[in-house]
Amino acid sequence: MGFETQDVERKVFAILRVLSDSQGALGARIIARRLKDLGVELGERAVRYHLKHMDERGLTRLVGRDGRLITEAGMEELKSALVRDKVGFAISKIELLAFRTDFDLEHRTGLVPVNVSLFSRDNFQRALPIMAPAFEAGLCVSDLVTVAREGETIGELIVPPGQVALATVCSIVVNGSLLKAGVPMDSRFGGILQIKNHKPLRFVELIHYAGSSLDPSEVFIMGKMTSVTEVARSGDGKLLANFREIPVLCRPLAEEVIAKLSRAGMGGVLVMGNTSEPVCEIPVELNRVGVVLLGGLNPIAAAEEAGIEAENRAMSTIVDYRSLVRFRELLR
Repeated sequence: MGFETQDVERKVFAILRVLSDSQGALGARIIARRLKDLGVELGERAVRYHLKHMDERGLTRLVGRDGRLITEAGMEELKSALVRDKVGFAISKIELLAFRTDFDLEHRTGLVPVNVSLFSRDNFQRALPIMAPAFEAGLCVSDLVTVAREGETIGELIVPPGQVALATVCSIVVNGSLLKAGVPMDSRFGGILQIKNHKPLRFVELIHYAGSSLDPSEVFIMGKMTSVTEVARSGDGKLLANFREIPVLCRPLAEEVIAKLSRAGMGGVLVMGNTSEPVCEIPVELNRVGVVLLGGLNPIAAAEEAGIEAENRAMSTIVDYRSLVRFRELLR
């Protein structure tokens, strides 16, 4: 495969990604705009050119004058094509969502990153009381959520027929808030954290973001590797968690930002270690501080443990902070 062919396939892959995230047909103009949000510079005319050839390959189909939908063949291509280009995809999503986060700590306005979980209508109602203990025990980034039903939107996502979408605050809100304050945060991996007597003990499973084409939380949930409900009940078990590092000189400013996030009902910082010292048995680089963040999808993991399935899209999109409500309001 020559360089030019590889470049074309990468653009096709990016367009397929955009279409797969939409439940409705998209025109070239909207696709070009969403590609730009993903860091892909491709003009409307170029998008239209690629779409024509994608139609011929059966990856997309024309709807109306300009709209396109992804086909089953397109979905298969998206799953299998250019695996080497997907390596590091997780870290790219983190960096992009951190950049798009513009939450104002003082005025408590702006956009925050969320994970989106899609349930069937019946499963959603069954899942609510099962997820409640995880929210009440503070085993996630925030108890702030938003719900969208069939045909409604969360960020760029349109909820499919017969489903309900639950958006939970993503731990990237910490990355984004620190970034805006001038504090660089190195996102190293997602993992399974063992909890003993209500305290973090050690990471027992790890997936490094830089070498992964999948989100670690989605992998661990599908593998049924958590025991979130047990942690909420007894203080012993395994949770989704993330490991980050910050420069030691930034610690005072980072603590200030994290305190403000906490007052706004967000954060999920479980541990901030000492300079250059291991955290939860994970070594830390010289002159850096290890930080453990709770996974935003822990409540959904609790539902999966009870046999209630959901389609999870971790690190999915951004929503307005003012659209979020306390989880307990959903139980009324």
